[in-house]
Amino acid sequence: MEITLANDFTAFSFWVATAVMFMGAAFFLMERSTVNKEWQTSLTVACLVCLVAFWHYLYMRTGYAISGESPTELRYVDWLITVPLQIVEFYLIVAAVSAVSLSVFWKLLAGSLVMLIGGYMGESGHLDATVGFIVGMVGWVYVIWLIWAGDAAQAANGAKNENLAMAFNGIKWIVTVGWIIYPIGYVMGYMVDGADVSGLNALYNLADVVNKFLFGLVIWHAAMRDSGVSKA
Repeated sequence: MEITLANDFTAFSFWVATAVMFMGAAFFLMERSTVNKEWQTSLTVACLVCLVAFWHYLYMRTGYAISGESPTELRYVDWLITVPLQIVEFYLIVAAVSAVSLSVFWKLLAGSLVMLIGGYMGESGHLDATVGFIVGMVGWVYVIWLIWAGDAAQAANGAKNENLAMAFNGIKWIVTVGWIIYPIGYVMGYMVDGADVSGLNALYNLADVVNKFLFGLVIWHAAMRDSGVSKA
């Protein structure tokens, strides 16, 4: 039986995520011209993140509806494109806050790639699920350390622009709280008895909405404040 929105919550979550990604891409593109020039690149990247995710969700939604199986490969292709783009956004914010070495970008990128590669290897069966989980968590913890206590945090400590500092802190909390949804889904899908593919995908879809659309929305809000634009 083909899965439909009426009989499967996870199918509904795929539909919601697809709609939110399209809406986010259109919103950030339209809002780009309303903010100061120094924020426009960040909003362009936010638009690209949502646009890439929207494209992949079109295929993931259809694949899940037909087969009921987890679209692991498509999801990780999406993440391997969008996560580095989000690292670019993060670096642009940090660089705007303070003079910061390009090495911070490479460290953030390396940590995120370790996280993704470990997760994929565990989910695809190329590594034991527990080993893949541990490798992925090492990458995530390294990114968390960088933004709370490492080079990225130290670069942002001297921020003089209140709105840039607000954007950095908002993104920092999203990476900390929002990204933890992914390992919870991983554990549900691969590391407990009675693995729940539907629950795994519903959580991943929720996490993508938080970590892609909300990520960009935090930057947009800071950009609007810094540009003196009121949406009242």
